[in-house]
Amino acid sequence: MLKRLLKINQLSVSFAVAGKLSPALTHISIEVNKGEMLAIVGESGSGKSITSLSILQLLATPPAVYTSGSIDFTNNNQTVDLLKLPTKAISHIRGNKIAMIFQEPMTSLNPVFTCGFQVMEALQQHFKLSGSAAKKRTIELFKQVQLPDPETFLHRYPHEISGGQKQRVMIAMAMSCEPDLLICDEPTTALDVTVQKNILELIRGLQIEKNMGVIFITHDLGIVAEIADRVAVLYRGELIEEKATVRLFQNPEHAYTKALLACRPGLHPKGTRLPVVSDFMEINGDEIPAEPALSTLPHEIKKDSQPLLSVANLKVYFPTKKNIFGKPLAFTKAVDDISFDVYQGETLGLVGESGCGKSTLGRAIVQLIRASEGEIWYKGINLVQADAASLKKLRKEIQIIFQDPYSSLNPRMRIGNAIAEPLLVHQLAKNPADAREKVVALLQKVGLAPEHFNRYPHEFSGGQRQRIVIARALALKPSFIICDESVSALDVSVQAQVLNLLNQLKAEMGFTVIFISHDLSVVRYISDRILVMKKGRMVEIGDAEAIYNQPKDIYTQELIAAIPKSPKLEY
Repeated sequence: MLKRLLKINQLSVSFAVAGKLSPALTHISIEVNKGEMLAIVGESGSGKSITSLSILQLLATPPAVYTSGSIDFTNNNQTVDLLKLPTKAISHIRGNKIAMIFQEPMTSLNPVFTCGFQVMEALQQHFKLSGSAAKKRTIELFKQVQLPDPETFLHRYPHEISGGQKQRVMIAMAMSCEPDLLICDEPTTALDVTVQKNILELIRGLQIEKNMGVIFITHDLGIVAEIADRVAVLYRGELIEEKATVRLFQNPEHAYTKALLACRPGLHPKGTRLPVVSDFMEINGDEIPAEPALSTLPHEIKKDSQPLLSVANLKVYFPTKKNIFGKPLAFTKAVDDISFDVYQGETLGLVGESGCGKSTLGRAIVQLIRASEGEIWYKGINLVQADAASLKKLRKEIQIIFQDPYSSLNPRMRIGNAIAEPLLVHQLAKNPADAREKVVALLQKVGLAPEHFNRYPHEFSGGQRQRIVIARALALKPSFIICDESVSALDVSVQAQVLNLLNQLKAEMGFTVIFISHDLSVVRYISDRILVMKKGRMVEIGDAEAIYNQPKDIYTQELIAAIPKSPKLEY
């Protein structure tokens, strides 16, 4: 018989905005049992994180207001309402009985303290351990989460370790007090598939070993299918569906759930339009037919005898050690002797784990990073040897869409001005009024409204910001675009919208694309060929379907094996 650990009963949360209450959660009721993993899924803004933060009372009140409900937690056979506990009592439960792994470990770890110190601090806070005992236990935890050479991690700062290692430190910290309930808020978002697989296996293994209850918050339904016992679907602050995982995938009832399941790129062949939420739901929430028609997009590739881009023996080395005279003695070989061609109208997928050199290669092509050796030929011009004036002219031809749209937009500049700036610099607009007219047309082309011209980046969602940087890249009508992890951290429904947009614009404007990503299911969907990188070198290149279904290199086989395999829809 399952033992109930947590019961959220008719919870409603609102936020005070300009003197009015804006509802964020409405009458949410969820239960979690001991030894069970409950997945909470939904798009950004659905209320997933607000639900988890409410459990630990991490929402500032005000502006947050709990308008109804209770959160009952069973601790030592006694049930308490967490919303009614005083600060001291909730502090004893927080981290001790209920722990949380946050979405972004870099912002969750304190950059001025070592990883070891931060885990030891949690142990000493709750167990009153001596320094030596806390140190010993921390090393044991680092071993448990499979950090290499755990003793050295005691003295490393967060910026000195990789994203996957930071996430393991966060898991060690969360597990340090052996909590009864572990809350994982998007713990693997934007991680490589191999790192993600290791993290998921680690969490699942610790859950089984400690018989913990786990709340796993995610927008990745592939992960849900692999690890969750039950699934709760949130939409605009309401719980719309809750089922056992297998039943949810076999028989989703709500139109929104069907939309989330259907818009995953891995389920659809290349060249077809991905379904989106609006295909399943009217504005008023009524259902429309569950199987939206997929329209084939014009997608013709012309492989001429001469490639549009040719990379030959490219090397990008960064010095890691110098002598007293400044001469480099050792290097990090970010890109190590790579050669390949890209043809007019082609989409070349570039995949590999973090640190393999994907982004460095992309930036070297647009000359944001200078090559150490080799050649990059574009339309008969060697970009490596081109002077500043020649490169400025080529900026109109070659554009890049960066991974994080927020950091690539000036927070002090209205987005209309940010898009208009390159038009004026390259004299593609007669005057500011003409530039504004062209920008408004671009905004509409990428699915935004003219009134968005005067808004700042922080006033948009992640998906909208990605559309803005796409509009900025398209402003100069380039013939070549590099997309650097441009959809990696987006919700699956927003990701489908952006991929559809890229396919549509590519068909209309005929540009060529290098699509950089660690998500092989996305790369397979959008690419004609795939190039696989490992530690700065190219290990495999070929037709997208051939690479995905019949990989030759062991490394590629491992990447594909690590992709969560979610069941296909059966409704």
